[in-house]
Amino acid sequence: MNNLTEAVVSVMTLIVGAGILALIVSKNSNTTGVINSSGNAFSNMLATAMGPVTGYTPGSASTMSLYGGY
Repeated sequence: MNNLTEAVVSVMTLIVGAGILALIVSKNSNTTGVINSSGNAFSNMLATAMGPVTGYTPGSASTMSLYGGY
């Protein structure tokens, strides 16, 4: 029974991997937009966490850089 479970899990993993690969290379997917928004979200979280030191506040992203300069 253990070998059957491993085989099923392996097949499911391959199916999910093929689906992810299809999404990445598809012309209809916005892979670069997703990657860019993920990077922007991480950057904003980092800047907010550093806010007490740098003076950054979440609403001032357009006027202040990550390190508090104008």
